[in-house]
Amino acid sequence: MNSQLKQCSLRLAFQVDLDEQGNPVLKTKTFSNIKMESTVDQLFQVATAISALCNDPLNKVERSDSTELTA
Repeated sequence: MNSQLKQCSLRLAFQVDLDEQGNPVLKTKTFSNIKMESTVDQLFQVATAISALCNDPLNKVERSDSTELTA
């Protein structure tokens, strides 16, 4: 079996409010077509820079990879 990384995206979750139980209410923004060779440190630096331009605090950062599997 072979695998090939096809796409990488970066998802930022911002806390916009709290619900009745005190849990954070999140709003997400996804950036597609991220360079697949980007390191975790590079992606976190980008997320931090983007969050500095936003009004809401950054809650979490996620990297999502899509991989194609072939026989």
